[in-house]
Amino acid sequence: MDGDVFQQETLGVLVRVEPAFLEFESDPAQGRYVWSYAIDVENRLQEPVQLLSRYWRITDALGITQEVRGQGVVGQQPVIAPGASFSYSSAAPLHASSGLMHGHYEMARLHSGDTITVAVPAFALDSPHAQRLAN
Repeated sequence: MDGDVFQQETLGVLVRVEPAFLEFESDPAQGRYVWSYAIDVENRLQEPVQLLSRYWRITDALGITQEVRGQGVVGQQPVIAPGASFSYSSAAPLHASSGLMHGHYEMARLHSGDTITVAVPAFALDSPHAQRLAN
């Protein structure tokens, strides 16, 4: 992960996110802006965990909010061993030149049987086309 990295640990599971604007897949003249995001989920617990489902809340600069729910991530419900990580990449298109994305994963602690909610930190979706405002 080389760009801005956003991270948050919840109950022994660390989530790191690195977003990147995809200029070649975006078409600002048509109101299409696309970002990729690389995610690394690190299990710092003493037992394996399984990522069961995801929830995303994506809000663009126009105030339009999308909510996405689904089973697993990228077609998988990975089991992550103690001390191991699972990494994947996905993408998010917006109609505005910037936005904000956050969410959570529902995960099962496989030895105890508990289900935990693991936060995905809020991360900025900023493109070079976004209007910059002075602070």
